Order: sequence, then structure tokens, then C-alpha cells
Amino acid sequence: MSGITADNKKQLVLVSGRAHPELAEAIAAELDSELLPTDARTFANGEIYARYDESIRGTDVFVIQSHTAPINEWLMEQLIMVDAAKRASAKRITVVAPFYPYARQDKKGRGREPISARLVADLFKAAGADRIMSVDLHAAQIQGFFDGPVDHLFAMPVLLEHFRAKLDASTLTVVSPDMGRVRVADIWSDKLGAPLAIIHKRRDPLVPNQVSVHEIVGQVEGRVCLLVDDLIDTGRTIVKAAEALKNAGAIGVVVAATHAVFSDPAVELLQSDAIDSVVVTDTLPVDEAKRFDKLTVLSIAPLIARAIHEVFDDGSVTSMFDGAA
Repeated sequence: MSGITADNKKQLVLVSGRAHPELAEAIAAELDSELLPTDARTFANGEIYARYDESIRGTDVFVIQSHTAPINEWLMEQLIMVDAAKRASAKRITVVAPFYPYARQDKKGRGREPISARLVADLFKAAGADRIMSVDLHAAQIQGFFDGPVDHLFAMPVLLEHFRAKLDASTLTVVSPDMGRVRVADIWSDKLGAPLAIIHKRRDPLVPNQVSVHEIVGQVEGRVCLLVDDLIDTGRTIVKAAEALKNAGAIGVVVAATHAVFSDPAVELLQSDAIDSVVVTDTLPVDEAKRFDKLTVLSIAPLIARAIHEVFDDGSVTSMFDGAA
């Protein structure tokens, strides 16, 4: 169940919601630990119940939940688990949300809109969370929404290790699919020693999940393009970007993303001839129905496990990323 420090007082407890138990189990295995048995269930009317099967009084609890569909159910379950931990006298409670829910609603683009990412942070705080840990937030400003420490982890080291072994930097161009991801793509460019290109696009604010690609800034003709983004939802943005790159003379398009949201019709669209391969991590569950020949899923568990270890030992999470991200 737990790991204990040298002073024999501090105790680590890992608990998991029901959204993605495989990831939680992999994180526990990396920490040479086990998940605390939890009685979690949904009643006939949709209400959720959670109770820990062992005492967690005075412990350092990490509540792990991946926010896949149905996202509202899994968010509520995590809130209830945090509340249960608080009422069971846990010493410190860390929300581990590899994919932060409602992260794309981080600002008001038009009047009378909510800032739902802030609301989620407030809910976690009200439930009793002391700390939040997440991977590749859609917007870095979300860190400021929570009144407490936020550990913003980056999947880049996991993805970079894969691409360094698979791609030839001499023919590679790193591509940002929109202006909002330029800073991240620029870091990828430096790390891989490859030039950077940017796709300028417009999105109609009145039509969700629809993107019009306009122009490409940078040299992509005769090169393999590595499209980097934080998430793939319906896949329309990425496919249109890949098509634009191929039309501009790219000889290959490889897509890298941290979060495989894969809402319909993503799986069908991502098998487009414009895309040669797709590489994601398992921050969200990718079941067999969503897997296809061009897809590679990398494990994020070692990264999250190391961050949990650093937090538990009062170490440095920032040092994991060499100060580069």
C-alpha cells in the first residue's frame, strides 16, 4: 500500500478513480507500491460513492484520475475521493489529473462565457486538495487558477526519446499547428536540432471543432514534418494541418500529442493518407477500439511516478525537465 521515508513517519498512499486504472497501476508499479483498495461505485440514480478500505490518517495521499469521457462523471468521482480523504484525516492530498478537465476553457474569448478551468480548480480546492499535478496543460496560466502548488509536468522527454530513435534530424522540420503552440514547438526544435515551421489557421468561434488552415511559415518542402500539439480531440485540426503540409511538398508527416482525447471521428480521420504516423501518451485510456496501425502509445507512468516521488520527498519537480519547459 505505501512507501515510508527514513524517518519512519511519512507515509505515501496512492488511490485511483475508475477512469483509467491501468495507468494508476503502472504508476504504483514504478514506485514499487500498490494502490490502496477503494470501494467506489455508482448508484442507480447516478450518484457516486467512494470509501477507502484502510486508514489513511496522517498520510500523503495522491488521488489519481484520468479525465476521459464521460468527463463530468470522472471529475465528480475525483472530487468525492478528495473529500473522503480529507474527512479521513489525510495529512496532504494531491490531485493527480494527467489530463486537466476543462483546460480549453481557460479564458473568455467572447462575452458571457465561463472560465471553466478556474471553476475546476476552485472545486478541487473546496473538496480539500492541497496540490494539483497535471501533464501538458493546454494553457500555462491554469497554474495560477489554483490557490496552492501546481506541478506542471511535460511529456516532451518521453516523446523526444521516441523520436530521437525514429527520425533523422537532418531532414526533419518541427511544425506548430497554430500560433498558440509556437513556444512549445520552438523547444522541440532546439532539442531535436531541427528547423521550425508554423501553420497559421483561423477558427470560426461560432462553429466548434472546425478549423480552416491558411498558410505555412517555414520550409517544409522535401522534409519530414513533425507536428506537435498537446491534444488530439476530433482530429480535424491535425488532419487539415497534415494535408496543408503535404500540399506544400512535405515528404512525410508525423504527429505527436500528449493527450489522446480521440472524440469521434478522430480514429477515422487520423488514418488519412496525409498522416504517416501518430504518437501519443497514455494520459488518457486508448482502448482497442481507438487503436489503429499508424498509432503508437507511449507510457507516461514513469514520468508521473518520478514526479510523485519528488513531491513526496520534498524534492524538485522542475529539475526533472532541465529548466527547459
